[in-house]
Amino acid sequence: MMSARTLVLPRVMLVRSKVATMVPPPSHVRFLASSSTSTSSLSPSPLSSILTRPERVRRSLFNVPGSDERKMTKAKALPADSIVFDLEDGVPMDKKGLARQLVFDALESFDLGRRERAVRINAIGSGLELDDLNVILRSPRLQCIVIPKVSSVADVQFVDRMIDLVAPVPNQGNIRLIACIETAQGVMDLRAISTASPRLDALIFASEDLCADMDMVRTPHRRELLFARSAVVTAASAAGLQAIDLVCIDYKDQAVLAVECAEGRQMGFTGKQAIHPGQIEGIHALFSPTDAEVARATAIVDGYKEYVAKGVGAFVLDGKMIDAPVVRWAERLLAKKAAMTSATAPSSSSK
Repeated sequence: MMSARTLVLPRVMLVRSKVATMVPPPSHVRFLASSSTSTSSLSPSPLSSILTRPERVRRSLFNVPGSDERKMTKAKALPADSIVFDLEDGVPMDKKGLARQLVFDALESFDLGRRERAVRINAIGSGLELDDLNVILRSPRLQCIVIPKVSSVADVQFVDRMIDLVAPVPNQGNIRLIACIETAQGVMDLRAISTASPRLDALIFASEDLCADMDMVRTPHRRELLFARSAVVTAASAAGLQAIDLVCIDYKDQAVLAVECAEGRQMGFTGKQAIHPGQIEGIHALFSPTDAEVARATAIVDGYKEYVAKGVGAFVLDGKMIDAPVVRWAERLLAKKAAMTSATAPSSSSK
């Protein structure tokens, strides 16, 4: 059983007083970001510009409500690549304070091995984000912040600057950011958002909020989402980010999940959100290279080395032309497979 720490709130108040004098409130952040004369306070910090970015495997991001102690405890045993403790939509308004303390305790005490310790905060401009950040950033074990409803560069840069102001210095370079794209404005500003901070590691396509924002009619075939979904994965790829696909809301239907996973991977997504433990295994299977794909990629790379040594730039393998773009695909697939193998190797708690 976790116990909420009673010392959290007094320390938070001290931090908030300090931050309030150094960071403009979210509404002002947006104003400054659009100004041509006053953006220096929002520029990525010197620390951000020298971050090292080893790849983190994120086939699955499992969301667990931060106010539900039972579900959080169960999440310790789940094999998801990233465990996301939710402070936003999964938490009722009257339990926000409790959730912050429970999430802080989970960050400090849970042994998740190689699995990523992430927190989804409340949206920038909600009035709740400062309290969220002032609590979770104090944990030296925090690895990732998921920012919901990102509609502008300023949303990402505000969190980036808060990391520099609040997080323990040794952990500042370890915290990654993931931006959720779930508004029409966010889709239109994808190019700028995807390059907003060196800490930014991935984009999430959040379909349900986007449907609400655009008055879409949600359908089983998902055609209404095609433009926005494609825009997110394209922007992520262009910026060298991971792209995390939508939640399968039919969480008990493995057939629907399989179709969505196959579709997402074909589009270029690197992983998918999960809301039920029963979704994780299927997501991992469909977002991991198959044995056949690994065998073919290995044959392509080996063949390329052989023919390059002979001075030949393109060659035929199993009746298909192999040239440089195909070789790059094969090399990336093998690198992904190696990263996944390393990420699932037994380990004690790690950063």
